[in-house]
Amino acid sequence: MSKMQIFETHAHYDDEAFDADRESLLGSMNENGIGKIVNACASIESLDDTAHLMEKYPFIYGAFGIHPDDADKVTEEVLDKIRRCCDLEKAVAVGEIGLDYYWHKEDEEHRIQKEIFCAQMEIAREKKMPFMVHSREAAQDTLDIVKEYIKGGMYGGIIHCFSYGKEMAREYLNMGLYLGVGGVVTFKNARKLKEVVEYAPLEQIVLETDSPYLSPEPNRGKRNSSLNLKFVAAEIGRIKGVEAEQVIAVTAENAERLLLGRK
Repeated sequence: MSKMQIFETHAHYDDEAFDADRESLLGSMNENGIGKIVNACASIESLDDTAHLMEKYPFIYGAFGIHPDDADKVTEEVLDKIRRCCDLEKAVAVGEIGLDYYWHKEDEEHRIQKEIFCAQMEIAREKKMPFMVHSREAAQDTLDIVKEYIKGGMYGGIIHCFSYGKEMAREYLNMGLYLGVGGVVTFKNARKLKEVVEYAPLEQIVLETDSPYLSPEPNRGKRNSSLNLKFVAAEIGRIKGVEAEQVIAVTAENAERLLLGRK
């Protein structure tokens, strides 16, 4: 039986951090055990950039959406473009979308973010696609919106870069959603996330990097890439008392089921 390859569910290879060596780096993925990658949009420009990466690389898929940092730039035209991108052959999710109150403190900013989050959740429902949610310092508002949409019928989703505690994890797991786990789990001070990983069934965890951000130990502080996912898988395995190979296999099956099950 061939060795299971890693399924990277969230990276940003359109980021300028990869401009110098994007081609050679992506060209090295297969030989280093990375089988599939989802490039997640963040900015309006990344909608086109992600589409180009999907066309060029057979193993790259796309998640289309606008990050909450850019919520104030989203117009009806932008929402229509996201809809069109979701119709592309290798589009697999609407994302990354959600709420980020870390930099945005004003009530009006929160109102706009919630409005654009809901508009993009509507697209996920309309296109029968899973969603990828970014949530930072917006725990309750994010949960309330996701719960409301799940009640009305959705097609699954990932809470990307999960950063809350076990109680919040339970809420999402009970809705049948997946937790995206990346480099932060390897940090010595990430006690809360380690507890969440111990608690969550492996069948509801997916691997991600958020490249070029959040490199795991031993490369913390350097540019991240999918090649570092072996360290994430090893740490999840250590926490759960299983081999890294099992973590890679189960999380890849999870990602295939959620993201490629309808393809």
